[in-house]
Amino acid sequence: MNPLILLAQETVPDAGAGLFGGAMAVMCALWALGIAATVFWLWMLIDALVNEPTTNEKILWFLVIFFLHFIGALIYFFVRRSARARRTCAS
Repeated sequence: MNPLILLAQETVPDAGAGLFGGAMAVMCALWALGIAATVFWLWMLIDALVNEPTTNEKILWFLVIFFLHFIGALIYFFVRRSARARRTCAS
């Protein structure tokens, strides 16, 4: 038999294999996003505790970031951290 004819034959893939591979890819992407969000959350939490000038502001920002998780970290990043960066650049 001609080997080219054997190689040209199309095999029907298992229908479940493609679905499983796609689901695993989505799950890996979600895990990566979750890990990145958690690292960003921890970074903003530590930044608030180290760089806020008064104890009351430290407690306030800690509670905002802790209870609102990623949204609270984004709020802190855009409100306080960027304001602090602008203030140091203007000096």
